[in-house]
Amino acid sequence: MLMMLSAVLIVSCANAQKVTEAQVPAKVKEAFANKYPGTKVEKWEKENADYEAEFDLKDVETSAVFDADGVFKEMEQEIKLSGLPKGVAEYCKASFTGYKLSEAAVITDAAGKVMYEAEMSKGKDHFDALFDDKGNFVKKSELKNEDKD
Repeated sequence: MLMMLSAVLIVSCANAQKVTEAQVPAKVKEAFANKYPGTKVEKWEKENADYEAEFDLKDVETSAVFDADGVFKEMEQEIKLSGLPKGVAEYCKASFTGYKLSEAAVITDAAGKVMYEAEMSKGKDHFDALFDDKGNFVKKSELKNEDKD
């Protein structure tokens, strides 16, 4: 299950495309409004068959993923680098030589399972390293070469 979730996260991130709010199914917008009442979506993206809403939740950069029927799949929230589990920063420094740990996030799926994402960057090159809730390395995403949003 953990590997499947990781694969879904990594593949979905690679295939994200911006969409307008008008392109988002009504079920998805309704599900978002019910889960996060009064919250304004800053940007929508389509990831394969899923929709991701980017927004601020209590001044924290957040995104939530829903399937096309409006079923909540996961939420990702930016955290301070110090919020990563013990050992993650050291693992990244030792394993990804030349890259800098630039951002961190906590990912919580619909069942409440927690994973951590550490973004590693060097210039325009960056990738995500995923860790389980105990800080054990799970998987590395493909290297991307682009400016971040």
